[in-house]
Amino acid sequence: MRTYLVAYDLTRPHLNQCYLAEAIMSLGFAWARPLDTVWYIRVDGDESSIEGRLSRLLDENDGLIIQETRGEAVTANTGLRWFRPRRTMLSATPDVAAMVPPGTLVPFPTGGRPGRPQAGAVRDSDAAAA
Repeated sequence: MRTYLVAYDLTRPHLNQCYLAEAIMSLGFAWARPLDTVWYIRVDGDESSIEGRLSRLLDENDGLIIQETRGEAVTANTGLRWFRPRRTMLSATPDVAAMVPPGTLVPFPTGGRPGRPQAGAVRDSDAAAA
């Protein structure tokens, strides 16, 4: 399993940003979104397979960067919390899954009690071990 940085610049984000986010979250074992258009994903594939899945959601003037990462990142004014793909989160909580129609986007987990992981959160050590 490898960790990739995925960043994009959309000329018309209101048209396809939600679809791109959904595609990124469904790519691999875990994902993190430290900045609005910057993601980390942990997948078994390579850069070209990631690019193949995401590029069809981009317009000709949009930008995309996919880079394998090695080591830890330094962050300022942001958090780096890993989450499992949505399909895993929903299947783990059938009461929530029953309320969400198929194909509906689910908002990012927010809030939570201090010191406790949010629903669907993956500790960095768990994600790294996979």
